[in-house]
Amino acid sequence: MMKLLENRFLNRVLHKTLWAVVLPLCAIAGVAQVVVEQHRAADSGHAGNGTRASIHPTREFPTQWHGSTLRPLALSDVELRFAKHFPGTITRLTNDKQTLVLRTVNQPTRLLHPATDCYRGLGYHIRDEQLEEQSDHVRWRCFVAERGGQRVRVCEHIEDASGQGFTDTSAWYWAAIAGQSTGPWRAITVATPF
Repeated sequence: MMKLLENRFLNRVLHKTLWAVVLPLCAIAGVAQVVVEQHRAADSGHAGNGTRASIHPTREFPTQWHGSTLRPLALSDVELRFAKHFPGTITRLTNDKQTLVLRTVNQPTRLLHPATDCYRGLGYHIRDEQLEEQSDHVRWRCFVAERGGQRVRVCEHIEDASGQGFTDTSAWYWAAIAGQSTGPWRAITVATPF
């Protein structure tokens, strides 16, 4: 055994050859495992181990919003790319006056981020951010987003399975991680053009 560990030319060549064979086999085994899991998920009708978003929601969404009928909207290309990695569902709806983005989240994730981040990423300037208690007696985080002369008033709220509400995604995340909030969670973002 000691002769195999000695620093000799033959041992160095054997060790390098062994690693040259073992490392690619490990890489192939890892890729094979991912492919097998994806096929199992596709066969069972699930998008993986609960970590991928469904473009078609598994939970029924509202058909009315404050007395107005809602109709579904297609997700944008950006939203579709984001949905591929989102641990839940993303749905856009409109009542022809407002646009609602409903996200159902199955597990705590940093992919659920504030709407201000989305709007800033799209080139909007954010102002007048504040908390509001609206007519439904629910507290919402609201702001005005402006870009190219267009202004939109955006309000958002997160609620858990027991009805507990959050206006801050960071507070929601840590409550979910600590077990103080149970899912699935629903994040509602309402955009109203001026």
